[in-house]
Amino acid sequence: MKLDIEGVEKRYGDARALSDVTLRFTDGVVGLLGPNGAGKSTLLRIVTALTEPTDGTVRWNGTDIVETPRAIREAVGYLPQKFGVYPNLTAEEFLSYLAGIRGVRNPDDRIEDLLDLVNLSSDRNRRLGTFSGGMRQRVGIAQALLSDPSLLVVDEPTVGLDPEERIRFRNILAELGEERIVVLSTHIVPDVEATASDIAVLDGGRVVAHEPPSDLIDRSHGAVWERVVSDAVLDDVRAAHTVCRTTRCRDGVRVRIVSDDRPADADPVEPTLEDAYLHLLDGRPRQ
Repeated sequence: MKLDIEGVEKRYGDARALSDVTLRFTDGVVGLLGPNGAGKSTLLRIVTALTEPTDGTVRWNGTDIVETPRAIREAVGYLPQKFGVYPNLTAEEFLSYLAGIRGVRNPDDRIEDLLDLVNLSSDRNRRLGTFSGGMRQRVGIAQALLSDPSLLVVDEPTVGLDPEERIRFRNILAELGEERIVVLSTHIVPDVEATASDIAVLDGGRVVAHEPPSDLIDRSHGAVWERVVSDAVLDDVRAAHTVCRTTRCRDGVRVRIVSDDRPADADPVEPTLEDAYLHLLDGRPRQ
């Protein structure tokens, strides 16, 4: 399986949402990272044939999806950022309704398998209006998998979830990536670090990196530091540096800093993917 995105641009009037985006995805989980407004959701709408690019091509296993959108629509499962449900339906009724619309073969067996996959078998007869946000997202993954897609696209799936639900969701995505292409779009770096073998970073509508997480981390060696400061100077440190994280400690506040130059009184530390992501964006001009 192969998804090729070549020279894709998207303009809305004079506003350019995407510019010369070229990417190739194969089997496994791909993390699509970028700040809010980077163009991630626009790219996903193009990849799923919900909107057409202004320029460029997208090919699914060699077939141009602009010319033949059916090729991708038959292969894709999509969980959008804002996923609505019918609150008065049960989980099983909702999935049965969607399976009927989509012409899913042997829907009862498929729904049984999917409810088990997302750990909702015991809640199948509960109305969706009583579900937590995490449970609704798991229903969202189940509906995206009804047709057993070769390409699964999920947009900001863990926003608003509690830590336990986020971990559960990551594990489901990692398992699904063993048999298909999974495109995980998010601005939450730990979600990508836990699941993806390949990442692409968008900023300002452009691709600024596309590589394995380990390669991006390697490029940040020597650019991540920690120092302990007092509360009195913490704001000054934030103003002078890109601060990734702060942690309260016995002697004050431990500050994790991303910088090509060594800050005063700071010690070098091993970078994480989140450090590497901030280091990449920190070096780019703001638009």
